[in-house]
Amino acid sequence: MFKIWIIQYATGTMKAIFGYWYTSSDVSITNLVSNTWVVASDTTWVGTARRLLAAAWYWWDKAIFGYWYTDSRVSMTNLVSNTWVVATDTTGVGTARYGLAAAWYWWDKAIFGYWLTGSYVSMTNLVSNTWVVATDTTGVGTARSYLAAAWYWWDKAIFGYWDTGSYVSMTNLVSNTWVVASDTTWVGTARRLLAAAWYWWDKAIFGYWSTGSYVSMTNLVSNTWVVASDTTWVGTARSLLAAAWYWWDKAIFGYWSTGSYVSMTNLVSNTWVVATDTTGVGTARTRLAAAWYSTT
Repeated sequence: MFKIWIIQYATGTMKAIFGYWYTSSDVSITNLVSNTWVVASDTTWVGTARRLLAAAWYWWDKAIFGYWYTDSRVSMTNLVSNTWVVATDTTGVGTARYGLAAAWYWWDKAIFGYWLTGSYVSMTNLVSNTWVVATDTTGVGTARSYLAAAWYWWDKAIFGYWDTGSYVSMTNLVSNTWVVASDTTWVGTARRLLAAAWYWWDKAIFGYWSTGSYVSMTNLVSNTWVVASDTTWVGTARSLLAAAWYWWDKAIFGYWSTGSYVSMTNLVSNTWVVATDTTGVGTARTRLAAAWYSTT
């Protein structure tokens, strides 16, 4: 039933959004990606310029950016409406933090999880369908940061790979009752500073990262939570990028650092083929966030 719903629902005009980042200073700008993979030019928005934040699809036609680093750790969110209007800063509950990850969760919520507050932290915050951020909930699993997360299956989320002072190859599944599973060690290179996205209708994909050097690889997560071994892909090796579900059966990776700031994207087809680099419009940047955005 859900698969039928998501396919029917996704026949609208689907988009992705990249927002906020770091060039040589913190920036408050977004770029919309159309349903034909055209990246719009920079749009300056309200809200604090920031970096090292997280974003997620929120409700059925919005996105949410939350928590970040400016010159100090910050606890706030910005909602993006279905007409691409970024709301002003809303001070959120919970620990100020950065280097975290977020995912759409259940069908009308978002979840932020794990981060750095000067030390590694194992916690999550749920965002209700009325944009209320819940207080900190201490989670199971290794305290960590610089990880990635994605909506997984139709009612779960998955956090994967991270930094705990060293690189780690593990995932944690979040059930549809907001229970975070204990650490599961997986195949694939230990890494951090990567990106992840929901992929196809029942999978997730982790891609690109740093292992001390830049890497161009992806790992697919099956609908039974099995993480595939490393697959080397085309495109520039990079880290500190962002990814989003794109169309109903694809994903998109965009912008990053390769030692310098880069403005380009890579589309992932519905057969898990990563396209070559496409030079994008907009400011070259890194340390940003992305989310699927609207069907209007």
